[in-house]
Amino acid sequence: MESSRRFYVDVMGFKEGFRPPFNFPGLWLYIGGDESDYGVVHIIGVDTNDSSGLAEYLGERAEEALSGSGVLDHVAFSATDLQEMYRRLKAAGLPFRERTVPSLGLHQVFVEDPSGITIELNFPAGESAIAIG
Repeated sequence: MESSRRFYVDVMGFKEGFRPPFNFPGLWLYIGGDESDYGVVHIIGVDTNDSSGLAEYLGERAEEALSGSGVLDHVAFSATDLQEMYRRLKAAGLPFRERTVPSLGLHQVFVEDPSGITIELNFPAGESAIAIG
């Protein structure tokens, strides 16, 4: 849970915010400062001493389904400030891959979160020339 919190807050720039008092660990993360909207990313943890709260809420899950991407392939976000993202990724020591899609005007950066979920960040393609230059 803590490694996911650090990834989404320190690297991705989300802010930890209000989360209802569910009977299992978790985090709700927000973009910007307005918590009047629902959290953008909801992270659910497993209490290994008592997983009944999570099982009541989500149903029973096989242990091998609790990591990696499972049926989720990746999550994509629109983003800006490619240079700052490069700085954050490098400071965190995270490997990433990237490509430009000229027909869409996008420069894509792909990074895995601590649970193995692929995060796709879509920057305006013009930012890649600035970041490289």
